[in-house]
Amino acid sequence: SNSTSRQTKQIRNTKMANGIAKGKDSGYVVTKIDNKAKPSKRKGVCGKRVKLCREIAREVCGLSPYERRILDMIKTGGSAADKRVYKFAKKRLGSHKRALVKREDIKAINAAQRAKAAGL
Repeated sequence: SNSTSRQTKQIRNTKMANGIAKGKDSGYVVTKIDNKAKPSKRKGVCGKRVKLCREIAREVCGLSPYERRILDMIKTGGSAADKRVYKFAKKRLGSHKRALVKREDIKAINAAQRAKAAGL
C-alpha cells in the first residue's frame, strides 16, 4: 500500500494546477523552472581529454598480453570463439559487463586490423 501512495504522489506532482483550492489538480498556478543537471549525472561519461590520453596510451603501448590472447582467440576460433573469449575475459576482469565490453573492444580492433590489411 505504501508503494501505491508513493506512485499516486508522483502522478499528482506531474499534473498541472488549475488555480482552484479544492478538487483534482488543485493549487496555485506556477511556471515550472527546470533545475540544472547535477554533476553527479555525468558519472561514467568519458571526457575529451581522458579519451585522447587513452587513445595515445593504446597507440604507444599496444595490447596487454591477455588482450593479445583474446585477439588470437578471435582470429583462430571457430563457432564457439565468442563464448571462450567471454569466459576468459570474465575470469581476467571479474565481471560480466566488463567482459562483454572488452570482447566488443577487441573485436573492433580485429576488424580495424582486417580493414587496414584489406586496404593495402
